[in-house]
Amino acid sequence: MSDELIVRHCAPTLAGLKTGTVFGCPYSDRKELILEVRSLNRRLAPKGVRVIPLRLSAGRVLLYIYRPDRLANDLASEDAAGILEEYGYCVKDSGKCVVRLSRRLHESEEFPHEIGLFLGYPAEDVRGFIENRAGGYKCVGYWKVYGDEQNAKKQFERYKKCTDLYCMQWENGKSVERLTVAV
Repeated sequence: MSDELIVRHCAPTLAGLKTGTVFGCPYSDRKELILEVRSLNRRLAPKGVRVIPLRLSAGRVLLYIYRPDRLANDLASEDAAGILEEYGYCVKDSGKCVVRLSRRLHESEEFPHEIGLFLGYPAEDVRGFIENRAGGYKCVGYWKVYGDEQNAKKQFERYKKCTDLYCMQWENGKSVERLTVAV
């Protein structure tokens, strides 16, 4: 996985605007992948960012790049905890929640719908997605919105501006480490 791919997919997370990002990328050698993940964690952990391979399949890895402190805060909300408990998560420990998410990804062909909570999406939108089976939403951007449409649209615009700026800065020579904000 290249630093460019990380910047393109994870800019709002690197900037501290978003809890986490999940994206897939190819890999050819499992040992090399593990070394790359370890290297990324050494580089980004001092800034409060962690990288975890959530699921490996034939030549592809699903990576989760996130801010553990922010995730713990997000999952502690009453609404998020209620959703997670329905799917067997131990909501008092966000690390165990990440492990449970990885298991659920392995158990099913589909993405577990609660994954939005791990990405910083509003719990009301995650609940709306689950209850409406991905239909009946107000608008769509980084996620499908069932609640506060105006706030979501503002957030989508912030994420897009951040991604555009980060991609430009990366192309001008800024490293992933320098682009990652410590929060």
